[in-house]
Amino acid sequence: MAFVTDVAPTATELDTCIRCGLCLPACPTFRLTGKESASPRGRLAAMSMVLAGDLEVEEAFDEVISFCLGCRACEAVCPGLVPYGRVFEGSRAELAAQRPTAARRSRRLILGSFLNRRALIRLVTALIAVGQRLGVARRLRGPLGRAAGGLRPLPIAPRRWSGTAVQPDGSPKARVGLLAGCVMEAWFGEVHAAAVGLLSKAGYEVVVPASQGCCGALAAHDGHIDAARRMAEANRIAFAGCDIVVADAAGCSAHLRHYAELTGAGLDAEVLDVTELIARCLADGSLVPSSLRRGDAAIQDPCHLRHAQRVTAAPREIVAAAGYRPVEIDPDGLCCGAAGIYSLLEPETSGELGARKAAQVRGSGAGVVASANPGCEMQLRAHLPGSIRVAHPIELLWEAVSPPASR
Repeated sequence: MAFVTDVAPTATELDTCIRCGLCLPACPTFRLTGKESASPRGRLAAMSMVLAGDLEVEEAFDEVISFCLGCRACEAVCPGLVPYGRVFEGSRAELAAQRPTAARRSRRLILGSFLNRRALIRLVTALIAVGQRLGVARRLRGPLGRAAGGLRPLPIAPRRWSGTAVQPDGSPKARVGLLAGCVMEAWFGEVHAAAVGLLSKAGYEVVVPASQGCCGALAAHDGHIDAARRMAEANRIAFAGCDIVVADAAGCSAHLRHYAELTGAGLDAEVLDVTELIARCLADGSLVPSSLRRGDAAIQDPCHLRHAQRVTAAPREIVAAAGYRPVEIDPDGLCCGAAGIYSLLEPETSGELGARKAAQVRGSGAGVVASANPGCEMQLRAHLPGSIRVAHPIELLWEAVSPPASR
């Protein structure tokens, strides 16, 4: 059976690949294995074979596509401008439609429904927080143990950011809607606090609409397109009336920019990663950099910030404004191996990539590493000693420019 969904890769898209091979050294899985089937070019060839009727959407195709991290590093070096991220998600949708295994049905329930239920996430967060305090996480092994080791200390009753509205001093220059996200609100509240604090300090009205939900990125990446579309439509309505919509998780901001392609109707606002808007505030003088020097901070580029959105300067400008010297650790910007739920599905590959990234951080000698994505932060925490701090760039800036009482 050929492709059957309305998001399947098309001949026009696949034919843009000229088989030049420039994607090979940019691909983490090819660099690990040296296998053509583990490269973007090999995966595109498999998609073309299915489209031509020479290959079925079955186990072999599943293995080729599922081994991909979806980091989109290949897009940044592709002379043919292959829309790899789009055809990759389309192929995952085909697998979900044509190979609805028990595991995929379970992931659809979690990614397409559970992550959109704030009360359930708060309940799970409370249970994990209790487990952290009892030392349960330290006794876990395997992928779950590594994931638990990457978590920040969680509050039993995390702050509810949804429904928040903060006015700046004086007339606001624009209304900014902040994506609360799924786990960001419960697990990374300090990042939200930094985003709201910095943006209101810079003169923006900041709102966190209560009717919003998960952005849908994880559902879309796993092929559950209908669920991702429902989430996108709900958020499109929730953020109506905002001038700018920001996300402080790189994977979420990349996906928000994908809404128009996914549903035919994007958000009625400018969509930015929070690092872009904070860097804009530094450039126009509405935020003043810290005058203190705080040492070195290694920069880890989340794939969906560097490759999917082509944002690299903003995090470095923010880290420098916080008083740190940005230290480069990886000129190629290879994936850390987190990749959403990839660390649970392909733990060996994810673990090897995470260990390599951690070695780069340790080699820099920096005591701080800045990462603008929660999955990347968790991966780094899981592979780094506790003496090295992992934080979002905007957290570092908020600590540097705000009085302690306002944090």
